[in-house]
Amino acid sequence: MHAINAVIVDLLGPLGPLMLVGGLGVLMIVATLPFMLKKEVDPLEKLKKNNGQSANEGPKDRLRAGKSNKRLERYSSFLEPQNEKEYSAMRTKMLQAGYRSKDAVRYFHFAQFALGIFGLLGGVVYFLTVKAGQDVTTQQTVMYILGPGGVGYMIPKYWINKRQAERQEEITNGFPDALDMLLVCVEAGQSMDQAILRVSEELEASYPSLSDEFQMVSHEIKAGKDKASVLGDMADRCGVSDISSFVTVLVQSATFGTSVADALRVYASEMRDKRVMRAEEKANKLPTKMTLATMMLTVPPLLIILIGPSVLGITKMGEITAQSTQEQAEEQSR
Repeated sequence: MHAINAVIVDLLGPLGPLMLVGGLGVLMIVATLPFMLKKEVDPLEKLKKNNGQSANEGPKDRLRAGKSNKRLERYSSFLEPQNEKEYSAMRTKMLQAGYRSKDAVRYFHFAQFALGIFGLLGGVVYFLTVKAGQDVTTQQTVMYILGPGGVGYMIPKYWINKRQAERQEEITNGFPDALDMLLVCVEAGQSMDQAILRVSEELEASYPSLSDEFQMVSHEIKAGKDKASVLGDMADRCGVSDISSFVTVLVQSATFGTSVADALRVYASEMRDKRVMRAEEKANKLPTKMTLATMMLTVPPLLIILIGPSVLGITKMGEITAQSTQEQAEEQSR
């Protein structure tokens, strides 16, 4: 054992045994995860699979059943939050980012797990191949090994947050135009359902995310779902305060029997004013943001122009003084 330990220390350094034990532990965890997380097959599903499709099942039902990923469903207990509140919040976040698949939450957690493991293995390989023969502290060792794993684990979360912010910004920018189109369609004699469908077609080229939301609302209303719940689901999927206020206005207008056109006219005017205020806010923030860049780009050249000649003159005077002093010292020595 002492000879093996000496060989390991010579190859990997003083922390070689610890690194070897850690690597073996990671490999054992990765090897045992499929057995620990394997989900038992439901007997009814197994019987249904063996007997084939049911006679009462149509082609649409088969398409709906085939949308979920059976491989990921085996590990649903690991790839999905077990708390209903956490799962609902994560599902809402994925919808707001534009991912409507049933397996979106599973794919997200699988990406986090896979990228974290690959990053950890990549860190171990990098440390063993590049930093093995160097004097590295314990803190640097942990950083080189665990750092890539942490980065890989955080990449999916960063991507989802970025997609969510971009989608919400697109919906916020296009919503005033959508309200104006809705108002024109309603005043032209179309119903609210027809107006929503027409606006979704008009917005498809400029604001595709908002167009998709309006199309989904139109399809759900045609399927017979309650309009108030459909609009509420749209507000949850968008995650924008303007959409939530718009849904509240429509629900209250339908509840109290007021004119939808009047409500849309007032709310569209407010949204236009709000968009102008957002543009003015960005314009007012611009000088403050440009102050640092302006100082960095203008002050150094100005200082060089003003102080440069003086510094050059002082340098030359110093050289002349030093030369004269040296000459005087040489004359005195003679």
